[in-house]
Amino acid sequence: MLTEKSCGKYIPQSRRVAKVIHFGKPEASGLTLFVPCRRSPTINSMTAGIYLHIPFCKSRCSYCDFATDVYRTGDAVERYVAALCIEIEMFIPPAYAGGTDLKPDSIYFGGGTPSLLRPKQLEQILIMVDDKFAISPDAEVTMEMNPATVTPATLNEFRALGINRASFGVQTFDDRALKLLARGHDANDARQTFKMLREAGFENVSFDLIAGLPGQTIDAWRQNLDEAISMRPEHLSLYLLEIHEGTPLAEQIRSRRQPTPDPELAAEMYEIMLDRLAAAGYEQYEISNFSLPGFASRHNSKYWTLDPVFGFGVSAHSFDGRQRYSNERDTARYVESVSSSNSAIVDTERLSEKQLSGEFAFLNLRLVKGLNLRTYASRFGVELETEFAGELLHLSEAGLILFDGDRLKLSRKGMLFSNEVFSLFV
Repeated sequence: MLTEKSCGKYIPQSRRVAKVIHFGKPEASGLTLFVPCRRSPTINSMTAGIYLHIPFCKSRCSYCDFATDVYRTGDAVERYVAALCIEIEMFIPPAYAGGTDLKPDSIYFGGGTPSLLRPKQLEQILIMVDDKFAISPDAEVTMEMNPATVTPATLNEFRALGINRASFGVQTFDDRALKLLARGHDANDARQTFKMLREAGFENVSFDLIAGLPGQTIDAWRQNLDEAISMRPEHLSLYLLEIHEGTPLAEQIRSRRQPTPDPELAAEMYEIMLDRLAAAGYEQYEISNFSLPGFASRHNSKYWTLDPVFGFGVSAHSFDGRQRYSNERDTARYVESVSSSNSAIVDTERLSEKQLSGEFAFLNLRLVKGLNLRTYASRFGVELETEFAGELLHLSEAGLILFDGDRLKLSRKGMLFSNEVFSLFV
């Protein structure tokens, strides 16, 4: 089923050299970074992305399995931002991925709830990113935001800093379901925050919605879709609920305080989603992602095309083109590790050629355009059709994949049973 040169010591901000980089409207803010862009151009293969993890949240959602901490004002957030800047500053981009000439064209603030940071803290991080990397001038700069965590003033400052895309955690417009998820906002908060985003000049907004919630009906899902479509965000990420062990929601389902989600009902919701969004003019470009023409997520697309993404912050994961590495998941230990050794990496895996080819195959298959078989053969020196001839025939006969010229794609049925297809390459 469906299933991102401080010598290692903290330097007080008062002792750091201030730097001003202008873009956009200088009268709105004295410190800015990137020229805002409205639309994401065609994704350029093998361009890097920058991921920045901000772990702080107002409260923890009942289904969340991410590395998060409850947001509190004070030194803890300042220490984290300082550590994040040190990690970025001391990072050495690999030469084979472009080295110092690397020009990332996407920056993504994930979390957590990055919109809880003060604009000055975001500015500090962005200045460090711009100092370290030759950022593309038309970079897509995304910030994840939750309803009721922003004001018109902060949104205007975020825009002035170069944040030109908002990934907006709506999840559902059903207040009962929002309480179940412990989201900390209601549906009206979502509506009002979206209105503020538009008034602040955000022309590239993505909604997250979740299908298959405990007790969710087909009619309730249709109402969610209809309201989201009526608001006309440029992008929609629509996911089927995953239950992670150790979360409050998993315990509620185990103890039967909440009903077990019905996978057949969730599959029906997915089919409804495909039809309604297509009728409304949204293009599906990945299993769970849809956009108006020109607004596909440039950053997230890098994960599916196996382009380099350099992650910074607690629990951040990176892929440099040859190996994966991940950071410490505990925030306090992350700050301590960076402060003492300039790094928080706890795990590194160099991928074999077989692992690289397998990941390239199944990640590309997540895309609606599918896997280019000629690109695969050129990159890995073997034809996929020959390497997996028997398995592909079986999947084709089961109606899960189809061949379209030089491309291998998931069928509509295959999107519902994508894990069965992907298991061939793992």
